[in-house]
Amino acid sequence: MTFSRRKFVKTSVLGAVAAGVGAHSAIPGLNAETGQAGHASQNDAPRHPVIICAFNGYNYVEAAYAFLKSGGDTLDAAIRVVKGPEDDPKDTSVGLGGLPNEEGVVELDACCMHGPTRRAGSVGAVRNIKNVSMVSKAVMEHTGHVMLVGEGAERFAVSVGFPRENLLTDHSRKVWLLWKETHSDQGWWGPGTADPHWRPPADSTKPQSSLWNDHIEQLRQRAAELGIEPGLRMQAVRQVLFPPTGTIHCSVLSAKGEMSGITTTSGLAFKLPGRCGDSPIIGAGCYTDQDVGSAGATGSGEENIKVAGAHTIVENMRRGMSPQEAGLDALKRIVRNYNGDMSRLHYVDMTYYILRKDGAYAGVSLWEGYSAGHPHKFAIHDGTLRSEDATPLLKGYSQDSVPIPHLPDGWNQDADSVK
Repeated sequence: MTFSRRKFVKTSVLGAVAAGVGAHSAIPGLNAETGQAGHASQNDAPRHPVIICAFNGYNYVEAAYAFLKSGGDTLDAAIRVVKGPEDDPKDTSVGLGGLPNEEGVVELDACCMHGPTRRAGSVGAVRNIKNVSMVSKAVMEHTGHVMLVGEGAERFAVSVGFPRENLLTDHSRKVWLLWKETHSDQGWWGPGTADPHWRPPADSTKPQSSLWNDHIEQLRQRAAELGIEPGLRMQAVRQVLFPPTGTIHCSVLSAKGEMSGITTTSGLAFKLPGRCGDSPIIGAGCYTDQDVGSAGATGSGEENIKVAGAHTIVENMRRGMSPQEAGLDALKRIVRNYNGDMSRLHYVDMTYYILRKDGAYAGVSLWEGYSAGHPHKFAIHDGTLRSEDATPLLKGYSQDSVPIPHLPDGWNQDADSVK
């Protein structure tokens, strides 16, 4: 019986899908240690595994850690973390249920790097495929490419066994309708904050305050008419007024000193079709060097692309910086790109998740959080699962694109689940 290469690839990937994650394929003869000056060595391996990730992966870290500790591959462990939010229809920032682009279509991005074999895979602007984290791994394992995008990435995913499915949940569709009816004229068409002609919104006055409160109440009423559940209406209003970014990154270190990293996202809510942020960009949203460490990002993707944030951080560690110093330096480059103009930087935010080969780690952010009492957090497991606050570069909080003078009761509680 003739067995084509395509059938072989499809069969192997289907097995990985059925298992949730698949074993990696080692490259024969590849030496994982270069021995170059300034690089960490195998002697720097930690005494126990370490996993660091964005806070929305917290609930999935414990199982991934147990898998890793039992000898599981580092990239497969990272996928076990990020696949949780991808599969969760209530998480509107990743995978199934992600908020769509301006045309109402969910588009997903992801990239991964596998330290032991020094390989990478990436996909961008993928429609109809839920687990793009696994698709990025399939690109790495079953093609001679690193990145596939758009229709080609979707067709590749289907050819190797991933099912097409509708990613727009009923709730996300209703939030999109609320945005389209009321704020589609305020989408991501320019100018952006980096444009010389961009100007920050004017400060609110008392008459504007009254108008804003009326506007919020009108949006809440329309959300009710669209059938959005009562407990989710103010969250939907906030998502319409301030379209959220949404991403999860995870970096993993095994007790043997092997490392991997992965980032997956649905990107900016109501973005222009075809937009790719930093998450599918190797060196921006994710970068792993087996000799040094791993880093990833969530936040303002366009700004992170311009400083190649994850790669910059790993190179900083290669030159001797601690994880925290390396991350803060990358944030300083974002500040430099705006010449320290706080009137613009207040509308930018970024969080980096950093893991060095010896197990040292850090979470750093441009601002303390998005409001008082809501700091940027990350999840860490080095034998004990916990959350920690990221170390900010700047004191204070990032601002939404339009200042609101008064937040109704319950606003912050709803907002906490979407930022």
